[in-house]
Order: sequence, then structure tokens, then C-alpha cells
Amino acid sequence: MGHRRCEPGQNPLRLVVEDFSFSRDRNTTGELEDLSVEQVIIVGAGPCGLAAAVELRKRGIDPLLIEKGCVVNSIYGYPINMVFFSTSERLEIGDVPFIVPGEKPSREEALSYYRTVAQRTGVRIHTYEEVETVEKGADRFRVWTVKRTGERKTYEARYIVVATGYFDNPNYLDVPGEELEKVTHYYREAHPYQGQKVAIIGGNNNAVEAALAIERAGGEVTWIYRRADYSPSIKAWVRPVFESIINRGVIKAMWTTEVKRIETDRLVLLQEGREVVIENDAVLALTGYRPNRRLLTSLGVQINEDSGEPVFNPETMETNVADMFIAGVIAAGNNANAIFIENGRDHGAVLAANIEERLKKLS
Repeated sequence: MGHRRCEPGQNPLRLVVEDFSFSRDRNTTGELEDLSVEQVIIVGAGPCGLAAAVELRKRGIDPLLIEKGCVVNSIYGYPINMVFFSTSERLEIGDVPFIVPGEKPSREEALSYYRTVAQRTGVRIHTYEEVETVEKGADRFRVWTVKRTGERKTYEARYIVVATGYFDNPNYLDVPGEELEKVTHYYREAHPYQGQKVAIIGGNNNAVEAALAIERAGGEVTWIYRRADYSPSIKAWVRPVFESIINRGVIKAMWTTEVKRIETDRLVLLQEGREVVIENDAVLALTGYRPNRRLLTSLGVQINEDSGEPVFNPETMETNVADMFIAGVIAAGNNANAIFIENGRDHGAVLAANIEERLKKLS
């Protein structure tokens, strides 16, 4: 299926697209909008979205992936020198081998691998195009997008797969001053922090590795954590190094401490009910990330109030909204650490098999 356009001399009011549950809208000049028709649209071209696309292509279905950034945009945003927890074979998708010289792949190796998967499998990807709105008709979805150039596009699809991940949505501190330029929720590299008084907020592995790297680069690091003991999420080979640095006082640790207010040159903290003020040049609030469920809830997908999980059938990955599927970490709810690439990649085969059966019944 492809585009339907109004040909010269044809009455646009008589132009319809067969079996559609929407009428075609008009743009600002009064012309019928250019409508792209798809069987399946996948929102998000991360590893799990790619895996779903590859599984669909194996079954003769040619989905379109729409990604607001680059391919595997979340991995691109990881720290430049990051090394994965997982071994490379546990990150493989689409039967494409992921071979690296070391035991665990780096961010750069992963970026190269997923680019290779996209090229080798021939999946169609529209990068730098953001899905703004999705509406559901009787048997189709209407999808409106905008490209980074400002161009707007409209699509229709029988099935939608949401695989949007979570890295774009940090857990904010919700304190005064969080909007200051010196505050970031992402760590990329240590170099800019040489000679700076840096506060690292958070106890996860990302926060710990950032603290270590910035200290090595010449930053004066204060590590702020609201709990009284180390997080189990710290990598096994990182924790002893970090504990040694903390015990020697090279990095100052502030346990059971929360941020009350961020100011231009200092932080106001609460440590066991007592207000503490420290000098500060930069803040890395590395307190984790959460899925953005706006697209799901706008279409009526129910969310479990306790777990934050969308309502879906794990045997098909279909949500409570008919013909709308999910893949990857967006299925995890509030516990984003429950689903990684290595188990989220399996969602693609599950949903692809179900969509294949449905299309057979329609043919």
C-alpha cells in the first residue's frame, strides 16, 4: 500500500481511501493532506523497536519505524565511555551476530552494531521525526508527526507498536533551582568538570561511575544519596573501587541526604532533618528515568496504579486498546530496571506472530 494523491482534474471531494475509518483532512491551503498508509507503525527505533521491525519483516510485513532522534537514540545519549552490563550476545537482535574483542561491549560498539542491523535487515526508519498525536478509528490509527525541519506528515496504520523507551524522561527532583543551567540529568563525560565543585545526586550505577570519572578528571566531588547503604544496581566490578574511594575520603559521601534547594553557587541539603549548605558549581541529578506513557494514555491504555505498568497481554504484547502493542521497557512500569535489551528484545517476536495471524485472517 502506498500514497493516494489527488490527480489533476480529479474532484478531491470524491477521493477516498478504501476501508479507512477516517476522512482525509485538508491542509492550510485547502488541499487534501498527503496520507501515507502502512500496515504497522512502530514508534521508537531503539533496540526493542528494531527487534520488533526485524521480526515483522521475517513474516513478510514491512513496518515503518518513526524515531524522534537517531537510531538507538537512548544509547547515543549514554556516557561516551560506557561499558554495558551484558555480554554482546545478549544484546543481539535479528540474528545478526554482535562480535566484540572484549567481554562486554562499549557504547561505541553498540552504536555500530545497531546501525549495521538497520542497514543489513533493510528496515524502514524515519529518523528525526516525532509522533505528536495518534487517534484510533474503527479499524485504523491516524498518526500525525513533525520532522525537525518543521514538515508535518500524516499516516494511517492498522497496527501501532509503542517502543519508546525511557531515557528521555528523567526523574526530576522537583526542587527550587532545578532549572538552573548548572543542573543536568545526564552524564556524558568528565572533562568539563575539572576544577569544579560537583554534586552527584543518586545511588545508581550511572551516578557512581560519573562520580569516579569526574574525580579522576580533577573535579571535587560530593556524592549525595538519600539512602543509608549502597544500591544493588552498582556493577560488581565498580562497587569495590567506589567504596575504597569513599572510605579514603577522596569523594565526600553524604548518606541519607536530600536536596532542598539549588542556588547559583551552593546547595541547600537536608541530612537526617538537619539543614546543610555546601558550595557548588555543577549538579548532576542522576536519579534515574521513567517511561513516557503520554501516547498510551491518550489512546485509553489503562495503567496499573500500584506498579505503573500498562495493561497488556504478555502472550501477545497487545494493550487493552485493540491493535495497539508495546515493546521494551515501556512495559515495565515504575521499575524500569525490570526490562533491559536482553529481555525486551523478545517482545518483537511475540507481537509479530500475533500481527501476522491477524493479517492472515483479514486477507
